[in-house]
Amino acid sequence: MIKRDSETDLVVMIKQLTSKTNLNKAYLQVYRNKGVGGIDEVQVTELQSILSLHGKRYNEQIERESYQVSPILGVEIDKSNGGTRLLGIPTVVDRVYQQALHQVLQPIFEEDFQQHSYGFRPKRNAHQAVTQSLDHINSGYQDVIDIDLKSFFDEVEPYILLELIYKKVKCKSTLKLLRSFLKASIQIDGKLQSRTKGVSQGSPLSPLLSNILLNELDKELEQRGHRYVRYADDFSIYVKSKEAAKRVGNSIYEFLRNKLQLPINRKKSGIRRPSSFNVLGYGFVPVYKTKVKGKYQLVVKKSKWKEFKLKLKYLTKKTIPASFDERIHRINQLVRGWINYFKLASIQGKLKKARRMVKEPFTVLHMA
Repeated sequence: MIKRDSETDLVVMIKQLTSKTNLNKAYLQVYRNKGVGGIDEVQVTELQSILSLHGKRYNEQIERESYQVSPILGVEIDKSNGGTRLLGIPTVVDRVYQQALHQVLQPIFEEDFQQHSYGFRPKRNAHQAVTQSLDHINSGYQDVIDIDLKSFFDEVEPYILLELIYKKVKCKSTLKLLRSFLKASIQIDGKLQSRTKGVSQGSPLSPLLSNILLNELDKELEQRGHRYVRYADDFSIYVKSKEAAKRVGNSIYEFLRNKLQLPINRKKSGIRRPSSFNVLGYGFVPVYKTKVKGKYQLVVKKSKWKEFKLKLKYLTKKTIPASFDERIHRINQLVRGWINYFKLASIQGKLKKARRMVKEPFTVLHMA
């Protein structure tokens, strides 16, 4: 843990960032994550030799505040619900230093994060968020305020984020490096564009930065005594009546707009009952049992089941360029991942349907 009580700590933080232990850990994380190269087209397989040759110079530049951050590469990817999302891909070298910065900042802010924030935090996951959501609903809080933040990563105001970070981080060199990463220009279709706001979605820093900003929302909800669940920028609030939902929803909308300057997507936001509400790919249906009233259980969201069937159908095509063994391996990977993620729901019936779609036997469905 970084000390924050003496003048020398301002030097300690940047030294910790550039320490051999921290950078080795960051390199291994970036290498394991793989991913495509950035604007310079350098791949992660080339990282080790580059850092061996130039790492010392990069470290000195960061400590002297002269390190030049490269522009990020803008790539549009398809969203599962239609439309596209713009990813910003840093160079592999910048990814290492962003990961190193993440590792230094995470412990400082983690101690202040709230209990019901589950995304991209140590020992926290989507299953915990879904389980907490079900618990709120089955405790009688069945009017759900479902708020969709409009293009969250594109709308973040850097100055608000930097002010929050400055409250805990006084190291000038660390803050300058962070500011450089936030304001790096982006190349889209071969043209460089400056950025005045937003956090690059696709960088090692973006999950932590989103948690730092939205922790202000968590604290507001905690202070008001509301039941809520947040996973990154996906969050919902649970109350006991439609009137309360309208009142709380309007109040939180004003907080997001005025305090954090984050707009909401009105078309995708609203007040839901459990049967019309989805969270992280899961839906809710009533429990049909004698003497059980007003309780719900988890199911797989319809679009996620449809998406799974389409992927399975593609992998079973004879025309795909893969051997029989390779196709079976890919099918097993897909099914295993799907089962592991949706294991909180009742999926036996759906797995039987999936099994009938596949003529060749594969092990994962036999295990289910």
